[in-house]
Amino acid sequence: MAFVEPVDLAGYGVALTPLALAHETGLRTAAADGALWNLRVTSVPEPENTRQYIEDALAMRAAGNRFAFAVLDKPGGTVIGCSSYHDILPAVKRVEIGYTWYAKSRQRSHVNTACKLLMMTHAFETLGCHVLGWRTDNFNFASQAAIERLGARKDGVIRGHALRRDGTIRDTVMYSLRSGEWPEVKAQLLYSMHKPR
Repeated sequence: MAFVEPVDLAGYGVALTPLALAHETGLRTAAADGALWNLRVTSVPEPENTRQYIEDALAMRAAGNRFAFAVLDKPGGTVIGCSSYHDILPAVKRVEIGYTWYAKSRQRSHVNTACKLLMMTHAFETLGCHVLGWRTDNFNFASQAAIERLGARKDGVIRGHALRRDGTIRDTVMYSLRSGEWPEVKAQLLYSMHKPR
């Protein structure tokens, strides 16, 4: 039995469903909203590589180190992005949340908070995780701000850690949240989701 089993998560106007080849057209359309593959600090697939992106995610799922979700708008069911549990470490009950991207028209909306609230709740309250982690490019300031808004704490920077899509070497900013911090963070995220806008 895998630590992360297939599951559908839904609430707050979004749904996360296990990524499948059937989501190819929807992912391609979501990525085209803003031509997101042109951003050097993300891993959004180019249109012609969308199927390979999904196949790679499914292979990582089979290997037990990534579980990718298609993010859907509710109630319409339109694919608006992708997010994953990854670097899954059952022995220490730790997962990271990443490979996250949304159509440009859905950025700076409720979508990221909603998705992360669902994924964090599942990780802490169903999977029994002790720690959740996040990582991002040192130049992806929007991602760093979004992670910090979720209540995660910056652990530090791993220098010369990974290649970007353009072949340059990035530093990686690491964040985490421990299970003991989750109740207060959850209360704040729920407040954020329900406060008048």
